[in-house]
Amino acid sequence: MSNKKTSTKTSKQIERHMKGVSNHWRIDMILFIGENETATLEEMVDALKINVKTASEHARRLTQAGLVNKKYVGRNVEHSLSPYGKHFVRFINHFKKTF
Repeated sequence: MSNKKTSTKTSKQIERHMKGVSNHWRIDMILFIGENETATLEEMVDALKINVKTASEHARRLTQAGLVNKKYVGRNVEHSLSPYGKHFVRFINHFKKTF
């Protein structure tokens, strides 16, 4: 019985992470952060040509999904990849090379 509970929790965690990258803007954002180690919202807006409100919402969702960490530096917020975010960046890059 405890195996099923552990298995379900892991499945739910995977689901949360998968939902976190289930949008093209969020994929672009985690790839950008991965290339730069950290990125502010303004840097992502400029580089990806995305509306600031849209970028803010997607950054929030990436954080909620456990893929991105936020660090407050003065008036800016630096976004960096969590360990799970790094795994997803590797997966996405591998997936892109396959096709």
